[in-house]
Amino acid sequence: MYSGTTLTKYSGRVLGAHQKVDRVARKHLGIMLPKNTAFPKVRQILHFEGKNGPDGIKRKSPAKDEPWHYFNPFKADDTELLDLITDHYDRLVIELKAGNTERAAFESAWLAHALVDGMTPAHHFPYEEEVDKLRKGAGNETRTTIKEKLVMHGDTKTELIVNNWRMWGTKGLMTTHGSFEWGFSALIAPMSFMDALPTDADIARIRELGLSDYFVQVAREIAVLNLFDDYYESGWNLRLAYRVRYKLAPVLVKTITLAWYSAAIDAGLADS
Repeated sequence: MYSGTTLTKYSGRVLGAHQKVDRVARKHLGIMLPKNTAFPKVRQILHFEGKNGPDGIKRKSPAKDEPWHYFNPFKADDTELLDLITDHYDRLVIELKAGNTERAAFESAWLAHALVDGMTPAHHFPYEEEVDKLRKGAGNETRTTIKEKLVMHGDTKTELIVNNWRMWGTKGLMTTHGSFEWGFSALIAPMSFMDALPTDADIARIRELGLSDYFVQVAREIAVLNLFDDYYESGWNLRLAYRVRYKLAPVLVKTITLAWYSAAIDAGLADS
């Protein structure tokens, strides 16, 4: 999901989807937690978004140690993102228990980023497989330079042009992905999402399932809405905007709030 250009620390403050979700989720969390609970403030969490977030690594070191946030909710062996989410969650609990606010802020931000990306319809698309095709089978691990990351491969000049158009042209792989996420960011920017405040039933559900299983269930519920497919076919329209506003966005906010609250419970900062 769009988090700004990653060029400056201020990018994404207005149209950053991750920053917006984090701000609202932290506000909701403040309502749920006991007063003066030692959970990182929103300013501390947002420090580790945008330039200092997972997207920033893509600019600093192409294809080297980049978190992979694409996810197929219906593929049982697609566990890379689930492992990453579990790792961030466990570390967040540890840092909250230790009272290490800065480290807890980092884990809160990167956990939220992974969760939001994994629930985002554009990240359910088999992106890696399609990129491999456009790069003539060269794996993600070979994208070690800016050129290798941006320029698709081709055995002839014509194939090179076609493959790069399929990546960057109208309705290209990256063009469509980016325009969907930027549109989502613009759509949710003015919203307060008070309808996304978790209920007791929501808390009971995530505590019963655990974060990983809860996340998979929610990602599946989002995937079957076919929001990205609809966007690819027709672009932004009133029907799609309504479904994104009232179906997708509140779920993202609620899930982040619940993940942080569950971590606070496991750290002994809140009651279940």
